[in-house]
Amino acid sequence: VQLQASGGGLVQPGGSLTLSCAASGGTFSDYAISWFRQDSGKEREFVGGIRRSWGKAYYAASVEGRFTISRDNAKNTVALQMNSLKSEDTAIYYCAAGRPALGSRQNSGLYYYWGQGTQVTVSS
Repeated sequence: VQLQASGGGLVQPGGSLTLSCAASGGTFSDYAISWFRQDSGKEREFVGGIRRSWGKAYYAASVEGRFTISRDNAKNTVALQMNSLKSEDTAIYYCAAGRPALGSRQNSGLYYYWGQGTQVTVSS
């Protein structure tokens, strides 16, 4: 499975941005898709993800209520809608595909495939 993340850019604090993760090859619906982010000098951080089939999403506490993840298995895409952005949301955002166990979704080592990342900068 090849993943391509897109949609990053520069946005002011309080603004919104939508990232997209497009998949090709393999069977997209076989995989949970999660988003991670990494700012320079920091460790990669779990943002949120969505299950393989019926699309229940789950989020890190830092983005709960501001970010929404959705998937379209017919189009092989996952979207990350980000609202009320803060400067601390600045990072490179990566999408990843895998089959992590319920309690292990935040473990980046359990994901098989990664997109190349897209930069999100929140600044006035």
